Amino acid sequence: MIHKFTQNDVNIVLDVNSGAIHVVDQIVYDILDYYPKETTKTTIEQLKDKYSENEISDAITEIDTLKKEGLLFSEDNYINHESFKNRKPVVKALCLHIAHDCNIRCEYCFASQGDFKGDRSLMSLDVGKKSIDFLIKNSGNRRNLEVDFFGGEPLMNFDVVKEIIAYGKKEEKKYGKNIRFTITTNGVLLDDEIMKYINENMNNVVLSIDGRENINDRVRCTINGGGTYDIILPKILKMAKLRGEKDYYARGTFTRYNLDFSKDVLHLADLGFKHISVEPVVASPEEDYAILEEDLPQIFKEYEYLMDEYLKRKNTDKDFNFFHFTIDLNQGPCIAKRLSGCGAGAEYLAVTPEGDLYPCHQFVGNEDFKLGNINDGTLDTPIYDQFSNANVYNKEECSKCWAKFYCSGGCHANAYNFNQDINIPYNIGCEMEKKRIECAITIQAKLL
Repeated sequence: MIHKFTQNDVNIVLDVNSGAIHVVDQIVYDILDYYPKETTKTTIEQLKDKYSENEISDAITEIDTLKKEGLLFSEDNYINHESFKNRKPVVKALCLHIAHDCNIRCEYCFASQGDFKGDRSLMSLDVGKKSIDFLIKNSGNRRNLEVDFFGGEPLMNFDVVKEIIAYGKKEEKKYGKNIRFTITTNGVLLDDEIMKYINENMNNVVLSIDGRENINDRVRCTINGGGTYDIILPKILKMAKLRGEKDYYARGTFTRYNLDFSKDVLHLADLGFKHISVEPVVASPEEDYAILEEDLPQIFKEYEYLMDEYLKRKNTDKDFNFFHFTIDLNQGPCIAKRLSGCGAGAEYLAVTPEGDLYPCHQFVGNEDFKLGNINDGTLDTPIYDQFSNANVYNKEECSKCWAKFYCSGGCHANAYNFNQDINIPYNIGCEMEKKRIECAITIQAKLL
């Protein structure tokens, strides 16, 4: 399988199975409309008005060589790879819902303004410690683990966050593990003391802001209905600068209210944020802010414009890293991740303040997907197995898609929420993902 496209006057051909990417001239690009299903004679006949017979023959010889070398129309060697066939998933990451409460109100919040459609509550230290114990016990031989502090707003329960980290650092030494801690915050409660602690103890921090002031304040409001931009911007800017070379992201969401979201990405870059992720909202089409299929052409143009600006700013003092333009074109990450994605429901689980286990934060509150409870440490085997077996080969649409080894089958929660089946992907999300991948590949081609 190959995928070919033209962007920024560059003809690009991706060999899906090998991951090889070729920048080709027009004649090769045109021949690939016929190769290999048509004979050389038929191809010459089809293209004789554009190219000579010798030019076509020579180009076909080049394509033949690439095919023999396994760089075009290569075989799929993943499905039978030992590391995938014999894979036994272990839990390697937990998302701790440290606070089912929030100090701001976002219109598009999937977590129902922080309470996940339940009672507002905070995680106890006891549940946090048991979560660390559960992670270590169920991680098998894996050394590197991850704990994400999530909400609601995690800083509303920050004393417990610190105690859980202290416990985790003690236990990781005992069992030969290395736990990476991350946190996602809206920034309202950040102060110098908290920033210092995060910078010294967190491997990554996600700072929530949607971009331009009017865009952010339309959907991200205080409890009293005021804007949050002026409250959070100085704090999260300071936090980002304190990070230095350490990982962080300024993370936003774009909706139908700001389909010109490239301006929000560039606004954040101009403010000084070097690592930016602005994601499309996922919402029922009945919502005013929901992205619809008819919006895709404009969204594609925005990604193209953002790609152009990304290239213009590269290696200048205005450069930035956009999350979706950073993909590994060298056959990484590991095979299991390329085929199964984030591992939600198998390698990655969410823990509520009460200790209930779910496949990820977006399934929390849906009792059909409750996997167990941290207090007894058991997992619902059928649900766990269902998610363990969710990969690009078990998803009919994904198995035929050129982007499958980059998106890894997409988001299970989005698939379920739109199609009531984790194996049927969310189509609008797929189309946006494919466009982002094309832009990311074009960037690499232009930077060669």
